[in-house]
Amino acid sequence: MTVNRIVRIVAGFFVLVSLALGVAASPLYVSSYWLWFTAFVGANLFQSGFTTFCPLDSILRRLGVPEAVACDPEVTANRANRASGRSARAGAEYR
Repeated sequence: MTVNRIVRIVAGFFVLVSLALGVAASPLYVSSYWLWFTAFVGANLFQSGFTTFCPLDSILRRLGVPEAVACDPEVTANRANRASGRSARAGAEYR
């Protein structure tokens, strides 16, 4: 699991739980104040899209959770070359 996947899973879980606890039609209803938590999670996701700052992201990186792998073909080729023992330049010959 990567940092981005964990952040998305946790945010989605928080939204679903806070909606279950804050919507009066839910069998788990506690208080409508839980909807403020839903708004907080949404606002945090919104601002992190612009600023790339996310508290959970920072915590997970410090805990050593791996980053997402870029979809860049050169990065993928370099990783494949390192895994097979070839140099990073060797992958460029096959393109």
